Amino acid sequence: MTIDLFYRVLFFLSGAMIGSFLNVCIVRLPKEQSVVSPGSHCFKCGKPVQWYDNIPLISYWLLRGRCRACGAPFSVRYFFIELLTGCVFFGLYMYYGLTLELLPYLIMLSCFIVATFTDFDERIIPDEVSVGGMVAGLIISPLVPQLHHTAVWWQALLYSGLGVLVGGGSIYLMGLLGEWIFKKEAMGGGDVKLMAMVGAFMGWKMALLTFFVAPFFGAVVGIIEKIRTKDSTIAYGPYLVIGALVSLFWGERLIDIIMGGYGLY
Repeated sequence: MTIDLFYRVLFFLSGAMIGSFLNVCIVRLPKEQSVVSPGSHCFKCGKPVQWYDNIPLISYWLLRGRCRACGAPFSVRYFFIELLTGCVFFGLYMYYGLTLELLPYLIMLSCFIVATFTDFDERIIPDEVSVGGMVAGLIISPLVPQLHHTAVWWQALLYSGLGVLVGGGSIYLMGLLGEWIFKKEAMGGGDVKLMAMVGAFMGWKMALLTFFVAPFFGAVVGIIEKIRTKDSTIAYGPYLVIGALVSLFWGERLIDIIMGGYGLY
């Protein structure tokens, strides 16, 4: 096995194991329950899940998605999130390699996964994810200034702080405008904090780009929901996440295209 293949397998398996923990966060954080105690257990019979029945990906397949004690079905989403996180870790390693930027983005995308599914389920983005992620971004930025395309720690901290203000502030102002127009809450506080987290990791330019990109995805779903249910209210966090991913991987190219199109270069 070559060293590169070893790292590919390592990051995929590590991601699957982290995904198992993210499953716990997704279920428990919206209910304000501890993610540490009690350990994994069946929600129907209450029996603890033994370690050999809690091996990411493998145990779900061997048990055919059922509790060994009572046979109650486990949601296929447990398997899906473990697989998704494994693929995310693998993909980020393939994209960034063993660079200083890799670990911060692994943390950010793990937060994105939890935020996406809790928002879909409960219309909640837990502060442990958004605020905790924002603080992590502010702490990590001066330690890994390459995140903000600089080698100077204080500049990276400045860019991270500006990212928090621009990211959180932009979505907050949009919420105020929407509330004034529609006479009801248009944007939740969780979305504001999530965008502040995006800015902490990615800086103000990418946070602003995320702000403008996300509606293209959210609007499509909102229109479909309006037609289907007569209610256009949607969980907006997942579309902020999509916008952030577009900005992460294609943001510099998009900015070049936009600035060039307006003759600003």
